[in-house]
Amino acid sequence: MQSPKLPKNELQRLDAVKSYNILDTLPESNYDDITQLIATICDVPISLITVLDENRNFFKSHYGIPFSESPRDISFCGHAILQDEILIVSDARLDDRFIDNPLINDLQAIFYAGMPLIDPDGYNLGSICVFDHKPRVLNDNQIEALKILSKQVINLFELRKKNAILEKAKLELEKRNHQLNAFASHVSHDLKSPLANIISLTDLLRNENIGKLSTDSNEYLDYIEESTTILKDYIDGILLHYKANELLKSKREDVKLDDVFEDIKQILISKTDKLIYPKGLLIKNINKAALSQILINLVDNALKYNDKPNRQIEITYESTSLNHKFSVIDNGIGIENDKLTYIFEIFKTIKNDHGKSSTGIGLSTVKDLVEKLGGTISVKSNIGQGSTFSFTLAK
Repeated sequence: MQSPKLPKNELQRLDAVKSYNILDTLPESNYDDITQLIATICDVPISLITVLDENRNFFKSHYGIPFSESPRDISFCGHAILQDEILIVSDARLDDRFIDNPLINDLQAIFYAGMPLIDPDGYNLGSICVFDHKPRVLNDNQIEALKILSKQVINLFELRKKNAILEKAKLELEKRNHQLNAFASHVSHDLKSPLANIISLTDLLRNENIGKLSTDSNEYLDYIEESTTILKDYIDGILLHYKANELLKSKREDVKLDDVFEDIKQILISKTDKLIYPKGLLIKNINKAALSQILINLVDNALKYNDKPNRQIEITYESTSLNHKFSVIDNGIGIENDKLTYIFEIFKTIKNDHGKSSTGIGLSTVKDLVEKLGGTISVKSNIGQGSTFSFTLAK
């Protein structure tokens, strides 16, 4: 018997084997289906998918035998990986490489045919092989089947590697997202209090010096107040953006829309504002937390970009066979037609003649929530008359 020699590129080949993380893995039906198929095609009792480790021949799939590995120094596959073409041994008892091999005596491994498993970089990882207990030959179709299925095994190996890379990237992204979320929360907490103090002190300074400040001084206070408010809106928007995915995890429930609309009135609507909405509606199996956040953002926007002395917001609801459809209609300043195409893009801001500032975060977050809930969002607007934001949520 001759123990198989090591390939000239053995160290690199072993690195390639380890890169697939296939050694010592549990059986998988995709591989077992292949060994059963090739055993049937070749009409043999034993078929294997093997991977050659440093000192052993690991069987990723084994058909017809009960064990999952054997020593490399007695393996037939150790010889097979020394070439790039199929190795066929019609009668191992007559081949100098295998005479007195324990596999002949213990398993009656007399016939062998093995096709190397060659990865895209040209390394022979192992083989797909068949054994029989008697001398024989394979016909052309059977040989071709071994070659074809060897490529399919490599495809499975490659898919496994790519999935592992994607999973690692996914975990890394989740880790970074968690860190960003924590950072956003931490920064917002640390900045909100000083910003609130600046706003309060600005109001206090203005009220204590009524009639004493020059026109320029009042303008400076206006600039401070406006800049502070913009920064506060940015912080609130970024925090909401990073928390939006948490809303999607909220359980679905039956929701009385009156409760949602009353909450919005308490949070946003002043005595001079008017909120119109349908009464007595019950929506079944909906994400209340996400719906509330979407409506709060849209109503808040409708109030913010409204120069009328009596601001009016109307919310409508329609049930279709596939969706819940809501519209938020205001009598505000409106949006120019050429701006409608990008108002949902994050950090896109709209300049207008009414002194209203936008962070470009809120509507982007709303769109993200709506789409992840299986819906769409759109807007129609007339300058000076108002806007209508309509969105759907999948049932």
